[in-house]
Amino acid sequence: LDITVVYDVRLSDLIKKMIDNSQQQELLRFNTIIDWILAQNPTMEFWISLCGQLAPLSAVVVFLSPMLTMLQIRKDQSVGDLPLLPYTSIICSAFVWTTYGILKEESKIWSCNGVGLVLGCLYFLLFARLCPPVSKTLPGSVKSHIYGATGLVFLCLGMSIWPGVGMIGNFGVVLCVFMFASPLAALKVVLRTKSAKAIPLPFTIASVLNCFFWTMTGLFEMKDYAIYVPNLLGLSFSLIQVALKVIYYKNDYRGSVIESR
Repeated sequence: LDITVVYDVRLSDLIKKMIDNSQQQELLRFNTIIDWILAQNPTMEFWISLCGQLAPLSAVVVFLSPMLTMLQIRKDQSVGDLPLLPYTSIICSAFVWTTYGILKEESKIWSCNGVGLVLGCLYFLLFARLCPPVSKTLPGSVKSHIYGATGLVFLCLGMSIWPGVGMIGNFGVVLCVFMFASPLAALKVVLRTKSAKAIPLPFTIASVLNCFFWTMTGLFEMKDYAIYVPNLLGLSFSLIQVALKVIYYKNDYRGSVIESR
């Protein structure tokens, strides 16, 4: 029995090492391709460096972009059909990436996400004060958002101890995509009413620029899939939201004119 256990442990360790070596070889090949692309295009280094400098700033702009929406909500004393999910996602995503940046000792990541964490909490408090306890467009209830965010924070803290920064990066990938796609929670309302008012335009435009800068930075400078994969997907989600705004622009404009009269 002891021999069998030892054999199984050694076999599992061997398989794990083989998988790790395979992943390292694939990563090395990918990095070699990236280096070759940069070598073939010397002018790209300037643009990559520029994207690296603009990426943290664009992230802060993304976190500041809901400010106009918050001011409008405060003025109207109503959240309308706007979802709470984007602001819950900001809190969760910013916390995870702040932790990831600290563990990776990457100031570009933790500095801007630390700002986002503070702003996300402020947005959530203002929105929750004026929204109904339960609504389809939130979606769910305010309490479920609080419990979910709290659970994710403790889960992230646990992962920082074990299994470590790699798992937090994977966790951050999921949350980052969720944050950029979260305004699509109101997609049913948009298609039913043929109005894109439920999609916050400032946040969406800022997301397009932010995702582009971080995709370039993560791909060519940091060479970190945890950075470029979610931002590439986030760029796609943001462009979909921009497309919906363009498609239903006339309907929203006519509605605004009628209301003003």
